[in-house]
Amino acid sequence: MIRGIRGATTVNANNEQEIFGNTRELILEMIEKNQVEATDVSSVLVTVTDDLTATFPAKPIRELDGWTYVPVMCMKEINVPHGLPRCIRIMMTVNTAIEQADIHHVYHYEARKLRPDLLK
Repeated sequence: MIRGIRGATTVNANNEQEIFGNTRELILEMIEKNQVEATDVSSVLVTVTDDLTATFPAKPIRELDGWTYVPVMCMKEINVPHGLPRCIRIMMTVNTAIEQADIHHVYHYEARKLRPDLLK
């Protein structure tokens, strides 16, 4: 079955090291909690809010061992009034035997506000 795994994080500033570090921290937890193997990943979509321009958050994903051939794409999140600032969102599409209700979606820092109903 193909499933989507969601994740989101925030940073305190438009800073390359923090964007890189927080994205890496998020993707590693998404991988661990859902037993993801790179060969099972169809694609990874990464969005950022308008206030994040210092680096591509896909970079730490592409640098993971075995993830060279996983398609990863960055794009802008829609600019909704009163939206969460400095936010990085990830949608990872994977082939998995895990049931939909058992997928672990991961939210860090201020992004926990986005989907408190999905936190396990």
